Amino acid sequence: MMPPIAALSAFINNTPVVAMFMPIVNDWCKKTGLAPSKLFMPLSYAAILGGACTLIGTSTNVVVYNLILDGHASGDPTLEGVKLNMFTISKVAVPAAIVGMIYIFVASRKLLPDRSDRTASMIDEDPREYTVEMLVQPGTAIDGQTIEQAGLRQLPGTYLAEIEREGDLLVAVAPERVLRGGDRLIFFGLVKSVVDLQKIRGLVPATDQVFKLSDPRPNRHLVEAVVSDNCPLVGMSIRDGEFRTVYDAVVIAVHRGDQRLKQKIGDIVLKAGDTLLIDTHPRFLERHRNRSDFYLVSAVADSRPKRHDKAWIALAILVVMVTLVTAIESLTLLNAALIAGGLMVLTRCLTPHEARQSPDWRALLAIGSAIGIGRALGKSGAADTLADMLITTAEPFGPYGMLTGIYLATMLFNMAIGSVGSAVLIFPIALQAVAKTDNLSFMPFAISIMMASSCSYATPISYPTNLMVYGPGGYRFSDYIRFGLPLNLIIMAVTIILAPAIWDFSVIR
Repeated sequence: MMPPIAALSAFINNTPVVAMFMPIVNDWCKKTGLAPSKLFMPLSYAAILGGACTLIGTSTNVVVYNLILDGHASGDPTLEGVKLNMFTISKVAVPAAIVGMIYIFVASRKLLPDRSDRTASMIDEDPREYTVEMLVQPGTAIDGQTIEQAGLRQLPGTYLAEIEREGDLLVAVAPERVLRGGDRLIFFGLVKSVVDLQKIRGLVPATDQVFKLSDPRPNRHLVEAVVSDNCPLVGMSIRDGEFRTVYDAVVIAVHRGDQRLKQKIGDIVLKAGDTLLIDTHPRFLERHRNRSDFYLVSAVADSRPKRHDKAWIALAILVVMVTLVTAIESLTLLNAALIAGGLMVLTRCLTPHEARQSPDWRALLAIGSAIGIGRALGKSGAADTLADMLITTAEPFGPYGMLTGIYLATMLFNMAIGSVGSAVLIFPIALQAVAKTDNLSFMPFAISIMMASSCSYATPISYPTNLMVYGPGGYRFSDYIRFGLPLNLIIMAVTIILAPAIWDFSVIR
């Protein structure tokens, strides 16, 4: 689990990476019987370790980079020779990530708690079982794979009952059965499971009516609707009643009490009380929420299908952005990111509305506030006072003592106020301390601040991804201290050893 997550986090923000993998890891836990508490914390830690490995992997690296640029612009002599590019931090962060993952692999068995899945009660909480048909698209990844290889063997909350192939019905489906393009798969499952089926690449709803809807598939979502006595289609089959024509929507699954409906979706005769799972446009809710055709109409959360067709374009834009920032020194990270974001919209990888909704304004406000506090420390003389205290304490231990003091201070601030705030507060203090010391390069200190503020493991509040897995993993605050504090110290040791070895302390300015 950890290497691919760390690799993704090096180039994509850690929070969406963890959000994307949490349901996948949760499914693994259901299939294997593992407690999520054994995997969710390593999931978060792997993302944090990977995020530190590049300049764009985490916001704290970008913040420190911009503080250095501001120092260059103001002509600060202490920052002479201090330059960061896309992979400068990688020289320390990659070895640290490898050592960290080894620690997680070895220590997780004993130090992580074994607690039951708090989200595994989905089946008990939602007894509605739908009958749904899915079609294997020819030429896709699952065409030619066995049911087990395609990941359809033990889907949580879903049961693959039958396969219809060229008019023949295959029942008691074995896991080694090979799927073919055009196969109709009949599932019995919960609404959450149907949503998951919709997102599997190579599976589409079996009814051809979905291709006749007016809205393109990426703009649609799923809606649950309970058929009322006043619905004009009661007593008629979905096909004969022309459901799509009447409602501009397509029924992809039906639930009826404790019955398992084994007919094709189009052949099911509607009855009052049937719950329909409908593929439709967002306007359906407004049109039918208060009409008498349905007792209840509600949107299914997170049911918008993934846009697999644009994945290669988005990946290509990311690779080009990273390459250009690395190769062209005059191209700033901000300009490269803006160009990449514009290309994402122009190529329709996301809509302008999605682009406007993407920035985390709360995080940006926190970063801006922290930068303001950091500058206030410098201009008020507080940074100078704190730097004198640090030099007095660390002087008997030499440059390594000062580096250790800076790292520990950043780490402690991180545990209290978060990653960005700790980096911004410690940066001017470290800068003043180095400026007061003859022939000392700031480069090892800049790297240490980036590592200490990015690598946050000892508390759930020190990094957003730690907080994301806190509830689903069933963790307690003490779990992070027991498992994360040793990792903090391991990363500190790696950084303090490698940073001065790669960038020498002594630089004559």
